[in-house]
Amino acid sequence: MKQSIINRLMLLVLLACLAGLFAPSVMAEYATPTGMEGLTADTTHLQDEIHKYHKSMDVWFMLMLVAFLMLFIKKFEWGVCLATMLVTAGSFITHTAIQQFGFGASWSQDLVILSVFCSITVVLAIGVFLGTIKMWQYFLAGILFAPAWVAIDWFMFGYLEGVVDPGGSMLVHMVAAYWGWGVILALREKRAFNEPMETTTHSVSFVWLASMLLFVLWPSFVTALLPADMVNWGMFTAYMAGLGSVISAYFTCVWIQKKVDPLVYTYALLAGMVAIGSPLVSVDPWTAFGIGLVAGAASVWSFLKLHDWLAKKTGVLDVMGVQNLHGVPGIIGGLAGAIFAAGMVNVISVVGVFILSLFFGAITGLILKATRGLMDESEMFSDQADFLGSNSGSAIADDRAAAAPAAK
Repeated sequence: MKQSIINRLMLLVLLACLAGLFAPSVMAEYATPTGMEGLTADTTHLQDEIHKYHKSMDVWFMLMLVAFLMLFIKKFEWGVCLATMLVTAGSFITHTAIQQFGFGASWSQDLVILSVFCSITVVLAIGVFLGTIKMWQYFLAGILFAPAWVAIDWFMFGYLEGVVDPGGSMLVHMVAAYWGWGVILALREKRAFNEPMETTTHSVSFVWLASMLLFVLWPSFVTALLPADMVNWGMFTAYMAGLGSVISAYFTCVWIQKKVDPLVYTYALLAGMVAIGSPLVSVDPWTAFGIGLVAGAASVWSFLKLHDWLAKKTGVLDVMGVQNLHGVPGIIGGLAGAIFAAGMVNVISVVGVFILSLFFGAITGLILKATRGLMDESEMFSDQADFLGSNSGSAIADDRAAAAPAAK
């Protein structure tokens, strides 16, 4: 059954590639148009495209870093990287196809950046159910996610009027968290609770590195689609919000647990940058700092208090704690956008994004559950299920054998 589904999927991809070869009439113009006005009075369209080129590269880099942000389970590292690549390919290609063939969009930096935003959103989202589906299904999840993201994008900026979210507190972070939650609520994979999620200093150090690099690159992400004359202000508020959460996350960790949980802190220090996405250019840097303080404390509280409570109440496990870093700070950002800029329409957007993300995620979860077939527990959270040369299984066996004499 599994091989039959994979073969059909491979055939579909092959047919799509062949269709592209024999459809030259739909190919876009190769050269970037010149002589067109830019986003500001003193720039041209060509200058805007070159300006956004560097932002686009930074956002691609950040997408890959998200994989390293999830590499803390010592026997499940290659699988995280491969899942990231597959879901990125599925979502990026599907999003660009929808925009070009469905809405007539031409190839430009805006199209590429929006598509990579779609991809980075679903890469964050798979952290909710990472390790609980088969590897080929991440490609399918990316394909299914793209139309849902387009629909939520239309709801926010087409159906509603005046929503403020230039840095994606809602469209990226809330969607990632609650689309992922829709998936796990449909999957109902309770065996995830059995995974000890053992870490090493090495694996957690990957998370530290990814988090600190993401901190540095974050202004490129939130200002990627802004006109050049607004970019500096977006950088100021992004870094100030991030420094706010760096401080509050540390003191909240110490207040609750006396010491710092390295995984919780490396995630929560980014919460301010998640929350500033909506009010990005609507507040001054010191207000952004205050938003970051609130978001960092809320993120740590979510990891240490809300996470286990939600798991018990819902009977499902958010594997990477995406709700705690992206969901809660994303809501804070959307509400901050309502307070400082957009008013009630941002509140409506927060509620709508929450509901729509859960709904579309649940549909995807049901499809993944129906196509997954049997999945042995040994295949979950393990590189051994998909890779030649992986010794994760033997390492676990060795650990258990070493522990056996001590148990006697």
